[in-house]
Amino acid sequence: MSDLVLIVEDDRDIAEAVAYSLRQEGLEVAVAHDGPTGVQIATARGPQLVILDLMLPGMDGFNVLRAIRKRANVPVIMLTAKVTEADRVAGIELGADDYVTKPFSMRELMARVRMVLRRAAASAEGADAEEVVRARDVVVDRARRIVTVADREVSLTPQEFALLECLVRNAGRAMTRDVLLQQAWHESEYIDPRTVDVHVRWLRQKTEEDPSRPQRILTVRGVGYRFSE
Repeated sequence: MSDLVLIVEDDRDIAEAVAYSLRQEGLEVAVAHDGPTGVQIATARGPQLVILDLMLPGMDGFNVLRAIRKRANVPVIMLTAKVTEADRVAGIELGADDYVTKPFSMRELMARVRMVLRRAAASAEGADAEEVVRARDVVVDRARRIVTVADREVSLTPQEFALLECLVRNAGRAMTRDVLLQQAWHESEYIDPRTVDVHVRWLRQKTEEDPSRPQRILTVRGVGYRFSE
């Protein structure tokens, strides 16, 4: 059975064009033209990927993303006509895995779709391996997809999980943003390196007692990040 991709886009021409390209990739497609319908389909059908417009009737893309994230950690690519860095970062901070700014190249969007689906598949395959990695008081259980910090379970998005696992597995080693993109995102060509910074900030919010003074995920100036031993 092919992966199901949900498109939530009120512009019917764009939705139709994206749906056509996805079907050409051998993917199953569902389409919603407003926010509430998108949430309903995501809840009922459990897609493997959501392509989500930011400006939607009934419920904007940010609120749709919040609603989806409450129910599942499905990967989300956001489509946005807004070009400010603040808007793009806001989507990533809410848990979006990637974003594409309108107008966009269909070829690039399909490349990003393939990348996100590969990443999700690799994450699922990793879950089948009964393997636990740990450093300090952080335990990453790949088989059960559970992370505990000081015996407290924390909820992470799939991308946060992948990034934390990479950092913990390489505890004590300084990791550049490019290396983190290659290992945790499995591809770096289409991803802004600042995405790593956003995800690290969110990991610190969830794993540090004082995120402004991190003790676990440390910044290595001029290099990237290191998980403290």
